[in-house]
Amino acid sequence: MTTQPERLGRSPVKLDRVVIRFAGDSGDGMQLTGDRFTSEAAAFGNDLATLPNFPAEIRAPAGTLPGVSSFQIHFADYDILTPGDRPDVLVAMNPAALKANLGDVAAGGTVIVNTDEFTGRNLAKVGYAADPLEDGSLDSFQVHAIAMATLTRGALEETGLSKKDAERSKNMFALGLLSWMYHRPTEGTERFLREKFARKPEIAEANVLAFRAGWNYGETTESFARTYEVGPARDLAPGRYRQITGNTALAYGIVAAGQCSGLPVFLGSYPITPASDILHELSRHKNFGVTTMQAEDEIAGVGAALGAAYGGSLGVTTTSGPGIALKSETIGLAVMSELPLVVIDVQRGGPSTGLPTKTEQADLLQAMFGRNSESPVPIVAPRSPGDCFDAALEAARIALAYRTPVFVLSDGALANGSEPWLIPNVEDLPDLRVTFATEPNAPDGSGEHWPYLRHPDTLARDWALPGTPGLQHRIGGLEKADGRGDISYDPDNHDRMVRLRQDKVDGVVVPDVVVDDPSGMAGVLVLGWGSTYGPIGAACRLLRTQGYRVARAHLRHLNPFPANLGEVLRSYDRVVVPEMNLGQLATLLRARYLVDAISYTKVAGLPFMEDELVEVLTRHIDETGTWLAEAA
Repeated sequence: MTTQPERLGRSPVKLDRVVIRFAGDSGDGMQLTGDRFTSEAAAFGNDLATLPNFPAEIRAPAGTLPGVSSFQIHFADYDILTPGDRPDVLVAMNPAALKANLGDVAAGGTVIVNTDEFTGRNLAKVGYAADPLEDGSLDSFQVHAIAMATLTRGALEETGLSKKDAERSKNMFALGLLSWMYHRPTEGTERFLREKFARKPEIAEANVLAFRAGWNYGETTESFARTYEVGPARDLAPGRYRQITGNTALAYGIVAAGQCSGLPVFLGSYPITPASDILHELSRHKNFGVTTMQAEDEIAGVGAALGAAYGGSLGVTTTSGPGIALKSETIGLAVMSELPLVVIDVQRGGPSTGLPTKTEQADLLQAMFGRNSESPVPIVAPRSPGDCFDAALEAARIALAYRTPVFVLSDGALANGSEPWLIPNVEDLPDLRVTFATEPNAPDGSGEHWPYLRHPDTLARDWALPGTPGLQHRIGGLEKADGRGDISYDPDNHDRMVRLRQDKVDGVVVPDVVVDDPSGMAGVLVLGWGSTYGPIGAACRLLRTQGYRVARAHLRHLNPFPANLGEVLRSYDRVVVPEMNLGQLATLLRARYLVDAISYTKVAGLPFMEDELVEVLTRHIDETGTWLAEAA
């Protein structure tokens, strides 16, 4: 099979965009299937966005609703911002996958089902009283019923694999079929399968044969009257791209920060969903001076990272919301000792252990205030999977320049989602080099080193490495005397030190917030942070094509806020703040700027949809009376 196999004279229907969702049991390989389709879309030059959705239970019973795993990809020939609201095509490997996802499929959409799993027992497991393939309930969709497992076994009959082992390749049959339907390249997938299963060539060959069988089924059957083609994206900036997830981008950003600063990187971490992949990825880059330690618990992980920072490394720790709760005292120690530390929080839903595999902007207030006493910490939030790279670099810049722990607030949607990423030129990366103290600095001429003397521009203290001759100094969690660093319980000194630490964070230099307001006459501003960037952008884009005036802005820096934010907020009749929580940013804006920030919130473990934001924003724009772009 070549990169683009010869077809039987069928001209594809040209489309500008498609949303496909693969769904099945967690053991059906839906994530691998979706990832391979994504890789080929990226290689083809499409713009894309993905939304993997994992079951929360590690070993949910097969064929049940809690065990459904899905992967959605939106690919297009233009710049897109979201994984799509509703799939145009649903591939359902069993009744549970069909029932869990059918309600999301666009009207008239295509549904491809694996009929081998539609047995009486499997139907009963998910509450189907009758077979939906036969009772007319799917009449509003274009349904293709295919015995994927049977066809896969037939294709692999001569390999000698058992029935069970052969059926494991049915996800590759589905991938081959969809690759045929949408004119996807095939050579890359075959090469990937042979490399992935190089140690088990018989499994590699089985998957390749199943992939080819799916492609050939589409080519030879009469079930599919049309094929489709989505051309390469026209409006992507020139350069070299790769597909990247948010977690991988965060890992690469940390590696780059180490190289740009000239410091060794130390990651102290404990595995936790959905942050574990950062640890996995960083562990592969020892050649860049990266040391990773999988600690016995969250507290040990952050303690080791802070100790490495004390010793002159770029200290990093990664976790999710439950881990932040455990790390909070040590983060407070980093505030008190004024050492650089990057804390990456890949947010998930729910208190306690909550919803491990679902996304939520759950931890903004925890990052702001989740430590004892006054413990200010800068906060940076990436807006897309690729932007996680830049956010990691920015967090490192602040941590190193101001000698402070810094939060990076990613979330599950960014961590597991992917998009094309324009690989930056090394020459364009920031200079993060630091200077360590080498000489005593006591202003009284005593020849001592005072650890809490500060640089006037940043209020950062000198970073003195242990073992440097003549630079003995005291450090720890008890309050320090200004300048000298001796333990102090003096009320006035404590007041001064608390205010100095707050002033240092307040004085972090961050860019002004940029407002996207093409008409300059919008009455409604939509303000977001983190992963709401895509849905907000898509909703505003659609509203503007309908003649509505709407402004949008997005915050990367959540502490401190950009200096012009108050002025921007007061420039609009209404400020709408969509968040995947109960209004945490809106609460901060109301308290800080005394503006009537209007929350629109969602805590369903899923990102916003474009359509729901369009509906909400249309109402607010209509109520301000400033909606038509043609209005005087």
